[in-house]
This record gives sequence, structure tokens and C-alpha cells, in this order.
Amino acid sequence: MAHINLLPWREERRKERQQEFLVYMLFAAALAGLVVFFVHVQIEGRIEYQQARNKFLENEIRIIDKRIAEIRELEKTKKALLERMKIIEELQTSRPGVVHLFDELVKTLPDGLYLKSLKQKGNKLYIEGEAESNARVSAYMRNLEASPWFKDPSLEIVKSDSGGGKGKKGARNPTVPTKQFKLTVTITSPSDEKKKED
Repeated sequence: MAHINLLPWREERRKERQQEFLVYMLFAAALAGLVVFFVHVQIEGRIEYQQARNKFLENEIRIIDKRIAEIRELEKTKKALLERMKIIEELQTSRPGVVHLFDELVKTLPDGLYLKSLKQKGNKLYIEGEAESNARVSAYMRNLEASPWFKDPSLEIVKSDSGGGKGKKGARNPTVPTKQFKLTVTITSPSDEKKKED
């Protein structure tokens, strides 16, 4: 005889499937949780690595900034030293020039003309003096123009002084009228003239 199962097998089957579904859901949730956890750990690790790298780079940048500041300071010091060396070289090369300049000033002075004041600004020489006549001042300017150490003499002022000039022995003589003069001349050197000719 055949057996007939009258028990509610469909409901049992449905309960079994629901339990299986719950197990799968729990397994999927646990798996998703693990994936999220590992992704989180991975991202945190990368963030920490990047932060450590950023700190290292910031420290290196600070060190480089200090070195750059030191280099700039050294460049300033070097520039100042080079400027000092240039000034010293100019002084050393101009020392013989000053001697020649004064020697040439004496050579260009005609008789009856005396210098009272000399001022140099750059390559300009400002001369004040007195002469027995205008002709002596003109002769002095011609002598300056002919000298290899001077060029472009320019007379600024000539005025008569009735207070008297110097006599033949250099003593003040109130009977000799004088001409007070001021002139400007440009200082050159024979080496500058040779360079221009070449």
C-alpha cells in the first residue's frame, strides 16, 4: 500500500528556505563587513603613509629653505667683498694717477697764475685761482686742453679783484690787480686716450 504524507511539508520546506536565506544574508553581511573593514584599513594606511611622506617633505623643504637663506646671505657677503676689492683695485690703480695729475697741474700753470682751490667730483676737477690778467687764464686753459691728462676746460667765471695779487716772490702786492677765476676740466689719462684711438 502506498504511503501518503499528510504533514505540511510545504511549510517546512519554506521554513528551511527562510533559514538558508538568513544564513546566506548573514554570510553576505559578514563578507561585506570584512570588505569594508579591509578597505578602511587600506585607506587609513595610505593616509598615514601620505601624512608621513608630507611631514618628511616639509622637513626637507625647511632644510632647503635654510640653505637657500644661507646661500643668499653668502651671495650678499660675496657681492660686498667683490665691491670692496674693486674699490681697493681702483684706489691702487689711481694712486700713481693722482701723482701724475698733480704733476700735470703744475706743468700747465703759466707764470702769474696761482691756484687757490681744487675739488674733484668723479672725473670733473673744479679749479679756483687768481691770475694777473685774462691772458694768463686763457693760456692756462690752452695748456689744460693740450695736456693728455685733461680735456674740455670750461671757464665759469672771471672777475676783477682790486685787493691786489701776489708779487714775484709770492708776497701779496696791493698794487697788482688780479683776476679771480673758476673753471671746470674733465680728467682723463693718457691710457684712456690710447684706448679711444685703438
